[in-house]
Amino acid sequence: MDLIGFALAVLLIELTPGPNMGWLVALTLSEGKRSGLAATSGIALGLASNAALSVLAASFILRQSDTIAKAISLAGAAMMAWLAWQAWRDAGESSHAVTPRGAVQRNALAGFGINLLNPKATLFFITVMPQFIAGGRPSYSQGLVMAALSVSVATAVHLALVFGAERTRPLLQSHAGARRVSRLLALLMLGVAGWFAVKAFA
Repeated sequence: MDLIGFALAVLLIELTPGPNMGWLVALTLSEGKRSGLAATSGIALGLASNAALSVLAASFILRQSDTIAKAISLAGAAMMAWLAWQAWRDAGESSHAVTPRGAVQRNALAGFGINLLNPKATLFFITVMPQFIAGGRPSYSQGLVMAALSVSVATAVHLALVFGAERTRPLLQSHAGARRVSRLLALLMLGVAGWFAVKAFA
């Protein structure tokens, strides 16, 4: 298993502005750190549940044939290319998801539900995880290790956002700065997509 490579891929995705990032920053600034931490815990549980289910699906699907394994590699390349296009297109976007109002428990439940049912997170995990396993066919135990790593990286980023919301806000709302960062991340993701595509035909 290439755990370092996988962790860097997850970090790359998590650093790209998205719904969780925007929601956590806006929630923390409007309702306080406690609400931000509650939402972070819900997001972590949702991502963990989503990843565990994805591991089951990936372990079953990838054992069927070499053709399916290669198709998954191509799907992973397409997924990364799509994420790169989204990051490039949305570079500098400063609008965030509307912050849900309510009790701390509601924020935790919202974070859990949104990420448990997030099809993009499922597709990302099923298509990207195998690229960092020798032979492209992860066992269930290997998948669980990578799932834990993925959730850990995402949670670390989310906690950093909550605790540094006041300092992070100017960076996120700086049009020029956000555009440069997003487009750099987009180019890096496009490079990863190319690597996945090459692996599919290796």
